[in-house]
Amino acid sequence: MTTAPAPPHAAAAPPTSAPSPVLDWRIRFGVLSLIWGFSFLLIKVGTEGYAPFQVTLGRLVFGTLVVAAVLVVKRERLPRSPRIWLHLTVSALLLNALPFSLFAYAELSIPSTLAGICNATSPLWGMALSLVALSEDRPSRRRVAGLGIGFFGVLTVLGAWQGFSGLDLGGTVMALLASLSYPIGWIYVRRTLAGSGHSNLSLSGAQLLVATVELAVVTPLFTTFPSHFPVVPLLAIVALGALGTGLAFQLQYALVAEVGPTTAQTVTYFIPVIATGAGVAVLGESLTWSTPVGAVIVLAGAALTQARPRAGVGRGGRGDGDRDGHRASAPSAVAPRQP
Repeated sequence: MTTAPAPPHAAAAPPTSAPSPVLDWRIRFGVLSLIWGFSFLLIKVGTEGYAPFQVTLGRLVFGTLVVAAVLVVKRERLPRSPRIWLHLTVSALLLNALPFSLFAYAELSIPSTLAGICNATSPLWGMALSLVALSEDRPSRRRVAGLGIGFFGVLTVLGAWQGFSGLDLGGTVMALLASLSYPIGWIYVRRTLAGSGHSNLSLSGAQLLVATVELAVVTPLFTTFPSHFPVVPLLAIVALGALGTGLAFQLQYALVAEVGPTTAQTVTYFIPVIATGAGVAVLGESLTWSTPVGAVIVLAGAALTQARPRAGVGRGGRGDGDRDGHRASAPSAVAPRQP
């Protein structure tokens, strides 16, 4: 959920002139934060009436329809190269199908507040992975310190000093694995699709389409067709797809183009705050002191891992902090959410 991040396909899109937006970027930034923050609540509501795979499939269907409509309006075409479609099949799994499904399954047993905080660990995973997988990303003392602080925050959220008592280990692990899947996907996209010559919109539309097909194949193997269609969970799934995936994707790319990836990616730090507030206020989820305190520590560590040297850094050094959401490869995500 997706979590949110400069799009991994950003390097592929040539700069273009665009008309001035009607709404100030700060307003659109706030809307994007709200959409992605409420995504975890919508997942929770969706799973109250439908199986996790069905929630994910519905999310992808409605998100793909929104992006497809934009593609038609802008008269952009999907990629034609079989090689690109092969890479999109992998990125769709890592950035959409897998993390979306893991978050849906996780929220069967953990609160939406905890899922939102687990999502905030993506920059930490990304920084750790980039040190191994991306040779141009060099560690600094500040970034290594941020990694350590961030994971200390995770232990605080989970109540490690109490032996993780009262914590559903399976659901928490799935949420953390979902957050880990995003940076793995970003690194894969960066290595295989950057500079492909296709626009972010075209690549991401194709990726969402592939992810929808993947879930359409898998879902019947694990679930049966619903015998009835509860209205509220269905509306939550529609909103999750159309807003949390489709609209959020458009907002994110517009922000990246207007204010740059560094500013746009700070949406990541608002998502767990909004997810926690929504879970407590709307769903009545309980909250102990360790959850908000740990979340603050996680976000502080994540912010440090995104710190860049003031000078002497080439374009390639921008990698792990540039997220999905998303959440182009992470329209959910962003993207994904991004959730």
